[in-house]
Amino acid sequence: MIRDIRQEDRGIFLEMAKKFFSSKAVAHNLDEHILETTFEVAVNKSPFIRVLIIEDNETPAGFAVLAFSYATEVGGMVVLLEDLYISETHQGKGLGKKFIQFMEQTYLSAKRFRLEVKKENKKTIELYCKLGYKTLDYIQMIKDV
Repeated sequence: MIRDIRQEDRGIFLEMAKKFFSSKAVAHNLDEHILETTFEVAVNKSPFIRVLIIEDNETPAGFAVLAFSYATEVGGMVVLLEDLYISETHQGKGLGKKFIQFMEQTYLSAKRFRLEVKKENKKTIELYCKLGYKTLDYIQMIKDV
């Protein structure tokens, strides 16, 4: 089951997010304050972000963070899969694939789905390629303020 995050999910979300952001899947750790802010923004139904809890037999097994924008190059909405985390004990059950399918079916009006993955994360890249995702020929640049 995939469902929107609720207030009572605070502890499990923070626990899973800390594990995710200290793993090899991401470029750097995040301060807990940022994770708390993400939780608060999500439970308060921001139009820019949606956090979902992924369950396996009613047990929290992971989470996903979606962000929404508009892209001129496709003339429409872009759904960015910011984060997708499946706990180690639930990996290999097809939950990541099920989430991608859920996302694509939920946002049929989207013109593009976009995601980020580290080059070293070969297994995840393989899954995304099997699901039809391609590498963009862009260098992403950021400036944190």
